[in-house]
Amino acid sequence: MNYSDETIAMAALSDIFCYHPRTGAALYERVGGAAAIFSLGHEGLRELLGPGSPLTDSIGNAALDKAVDDLRKADSAGARFLGVDSPDYPQLLRDCPDYPLGLYVCSESPDSEIFSPAKSVAFVGTRDLSPYGRKWCEKLVGALGNCHTRICVVSGLALGIDGIAHKTALDAGLPTIAVMATGIESIYPYQHIQLAKSIASSPGSALVTTYPPGTSPLATQFLSRNRIIAGLSEATVLVESKVKGGGMITARHAADYGRDVFALPGRVEDIRSGGCNLLIRDQIASALTDADDLVRQLGLRDRILRRGKGFEEYLHARLSASVPSEEIPGLISLARTVRNESGISVSELAALTGRDTASVISDIMLLQGEGILSVDILQRCSIITKNM
Repeated sequence: MNYSDETIAMAALSDIFCYHPRTGAALYERVGGAAAIFSLGHEGLRELLGPGSPLTDSIGNAALDKAVDDLRKADSAGARFLGVDSPDYPQLLRDCPDYPLGLYVCSESPDSEIFSPAKSVAFVGTRDLSPYGRKWCEKLVGALGNCHTRICVVSGLALGIDGIAHKTALDAGLPTIAVMATGIESIYPYQHIQLAKSIASSPGSALVTTYPPGTSPLATQFLSRNRIIAGLSEATVLVESKVKGGGMITARHAADYGRDVFALPGRVEDIRSGGCNLLIRDQIASALTDADDLVRQLGLRDRILRRGKGFEEYLHARLSASVPSEEIPGLISLARTVRNESGISVSELAALTGRDTASVISDIMLLQGEGILSVDILQRCSIITKNM
């Protein structure tokens, strides 16, 4: 495949300034073209970058040769390079002062479709998520799936909250972007290889990275990757995080970019909610106490399924194919109670509804079988939000 001189130069600069994005962005803005930067020569580069900059010697023919090799490797991996000069480059990211000069993108969808949703929302948090974090991540992403507006879910492909956000988005029919901290052909962690394939093949979804092919995972790259997640998103939701963590860095980047930041409050003594509670206390993030909070604050009021009538209609349609009609009202009433009292135990549910425990257990097992609710090891009941 043939590449233009400008594309090769842009890919080379993207690599050179990958760890110095502000410098790269400022240089590109000053000169106005990637190939033009290479034509400046050492004297011109020293004048712009400063006499002591080690980056001056990096801008030469060797970098251009490597860029051609990188572009070919990306092409072999089913990916392509998207330079900042392209009309399809995401405008949200371009608005950031430290935007990357290029992205490697792996997707079956065109760039114009990937980076032009009505809304894009990042979901980030700890790898060591709790059942509480998992439930609320599914619930919040699932709520976005119930909106008429096309919303893209952005996250980092990591274990924990990231993976749950991507999977829930796909289950809800939402596009999702996974921002990687490695080369486009190197899926990390290996547990998410199949998830990455699903993302790359889903409409409007993509794997994205600023790093050239062949880049292995390093700790510093994950920290730098967090700014891309924030930059691609109009809003960032911190689901669970310790006071120090990648999710906190992403949330602070989002705040610095002037984007909306939300956090799920947790128990004071829970270390996995320490970061969320801190951002809420410092008024960096708005607290989310219900999925409707997120929908409302994003300006998305056109929910398809709402509490009350819509919820009951959904359950009736779901159950009517396999349950006698006379049993459906009782099952809907039980499911409504579980929805309003999420985490309620089986015994508490029986006491609250005034029914005997045996009949409650029987109905719970039926609703479990239909994929409507789940029961954990402590016999606490919750609605499976991704199906709502």
